[in-house]
Amino acid sequence: MQTKKRKPRTFQYRLKEDLRNREFKEHYEEERTALALAYKIHRLREEKNLTQQQLAKLMETSQQAVSRIESGEYEGMTLKTLEKIAKATGTWLKVDFVAA
Repeated sequence: MQTKKRKPRTFQYRLKEDLRNREFKEHYEEERTALALAYKIHRLREEKNLTQQQLAKLMETSQQAVSRIESGEYEGMTLKTLEKIAKATGTWLKVDFVAA
């Protein structure tokens, strides 16, 4: 009796399957967006050669708050917060809408 060899399931294959579920896809997109923004903020801070503590001082907040913002799990992100980050890093904030 011959047994069929199964292909190992990759992460990409599993993700493709899971994204067929509407609820999963909505949550996935929310998390992906939050992580992308957190990464951009982290990268901006490093490009400006600032520590979390230094950025926090410029934003008039705590280092812990900056850490939460950069973690991607901060749920209190507001336009005001993004404006503070822009001002503290000497950059302009640009908000844009793109086709889904």
